[in-house]
Amino acid sequence: MGIFGKDIKRMEDLFLHTLQDIYYAENQIVKALPDMIEKSTNRDLTAGFKKHLEETETHVSRLEQVFKLLGRQPKGVECPAIDGIIKEASEIAGDVADKEVLDAALIGAAQAVEHYEIARYGTLAAWARQLERDDCATILHRTLEEEKATDEKLSRLAERKINVKAAS
Repeated sequence: MGIFGKDIKRMEDLFLHTLQDIYYAENQIVKALPDMIEKSTNRDLTAGFKKHLEETETHVSRLEQVFKLLGRQPKGVECPAIDGIIKEASEIAGDVADKEVLDAALIGAAQAVEHYEIARYGTLAAWARQLERDDCATILHRTLEEEKATDEKLSRLAERKINVKAAS
C-alpha cells in the first residue's frame, strides 16, 4: 500500500501508518549498523556507530511503547525510502578503497539516515499532539532530539576530522 492508499482515511490512520513505517526503518537500521561499524576505520566514528546502535535499539523499544499506548501490536510496513538509503550506503561503501574517503562516505550515509528519521519523528510528534496523544508525542519527541544530537555529532566529526583527512 502506498502512503495514500485506500486504508488511510483519517489522521489516526496516517499516524499509525507512519509509525509502522519508522518502526520498520528503525529495525532495518539496527540490521545495517553492524556493517557500518565493521567498515569504519576511524576510532571515533566506530565508537559513535556503536553508541548509535544502542540508541537505535532503545528507539525500537520506545516505538513499541507507543504502539502499546495506542492499543496496537508493534508492526512495520515496508519503507522503500529507508531501504533505498541503506542500499545506496552499502553500494557506495563497497566502492571506496581509500579508508579516509570510506569514513567520509559512511558519515554521509549515516546522515542521510538521520535526516530521514528526523523528518519522520518530527512529523509523528506533531501529529500525536494534534491527535491529543501527548503521551505518544513525549516519547516521539525524545527520540527526535536524540536523532538531532546524533546528526550534530556526525557533522562535527566529519568537519573536524574525517572530511579533512579524506580531502588531503
